[in-house]
Amino acid sequence: MRTKKSTYSDSHIQEDETHNSESISDDYAEDIVDKREQIEKEQKEDTVMNNTKESLTTISEQSQINDLTNLEIQDIEGIGPTTARKLREAGIFSVMDLAVAAVEDLAVDINASKESAASFIMASQKLLRESDVLDKEFITAETALKKRRSLLRCSTGSSMLDDLFLGGIETQAVTELYGEFGSGKSQICHTMCITAGQPIESGGLNSGVIYIDTEGTFRPERLEQISSTRSIDPVRALQNVAVCKVYNSAHLELIVKNLGKYIDDYKAKLVVVDSIISLHRAEFSGRGTLADRQQRLNSIMHKLLRISEIYNVAIIVTNQVQSAPDTFFGDPTKPTGGNVIGHASTYRVYLRKSGENRIAKMIDSPYHPYSEVRFTINEKGTDNLDEGKKSKKE
Repeated sequence: MRTKKSTYSDSHIQEDETHNSESISDDYAEDIVDKREQIEKEQKEDTVMNNTKESLTTISEQSQINDLTNLEIQDIEGIGPTTARKLREAGIFSVMDLAVAAVEDLAVDINASKESAASFIMASQKLLRESDVLDKEFITAETALKKRRSLLRCSTGSSMLDDLFLGGIETQAVTELYGEFGSGKSQICHTMCITAGQPIESGGLNSGVIYIDTEGTFRPERLEQISSTRSIDPVRALQNVAVCKVYNSAHLELIVKNLGKYIDDYKAKLVVVDSIISLHRAEFSGRGTLADRQQRLNSIMHKLLRISEIYNVAIIVTNQVQSAPDTFFGDPTKPTGGNVIGHASTYRVYLRKSGENRIAKMIDSPYHPYSEVRFTINEKGTDNLDEGKKSKKE
């Protein structure tokens, strides 16, 4: 009996130990499951928080866009239904359009005095400043520097040419390219039609392009060749460019006048005018029409400059050249348009041929060094010299 009892007690103890070990392992497993569930719960909470932050950021950005979109002409101080109707009849549909309008042209369009037209333009700019679309009238130099460093820059397709511009063609500026025929003006413009559609991190603007052709030099086949050589989808690249064929100077002035609307329609960050003076140079011949021609060019250039700043776009204009017969030493080539185009352009670059290559020289700039670079033109559009030689050898 004692032996059985002992055996029973021993087996009972073993069962207890086995039960305890099983309960310990079960508890350990439950702890692991609980920890896993807690970790998964925390990860889900973090994901929800991140998504919430992203959605809030998106909502905030969207609200700013909506604020700009919801701005109407009648929101401007001093403008009632009658004046708003006159502005719409004159082709001014948004506050941005009114902010870049010229005083004299606006006074004629709405049949008002220059003082009233100027007050409407100032009131529209004031509304844009209150909506944080435009900067305040006075800012510190530090704030201006931060703003300058945040400007977008578009690659020209050649790193050498980009270095001349200290990073590429920048927005909120008018860049003038002038040179004789075959110097590469239109080729740079064609190449930038492709690079502007690329992501910002790749040197593009991630936007559409408006190409205003006054000389009949735009070729979609060239865009297809450049995009294919650069391993870019040619179909999307061509769809990204809006082309306007201009036939006379009055047509060009009308297009520039309504350019803000086209920028919004095509989501453009790059505007190309190739060229700025060819039509006016052909139609206004002789010294008797020089004053009228220069005044019209002055109006176009200042309109483009205001559009570049307010709409935050990069504008490229090409210009023709003329020879100065009284120049005995040095280069007799000079840009046409006189001081009107020279003063209105933010940056002025002179292009000339050098054998099979091209030379770009910075002629006028508020801060760029007055230097020159060499580049070439090949199947990729504008390209570096070394890469151009390699592609020819291949």
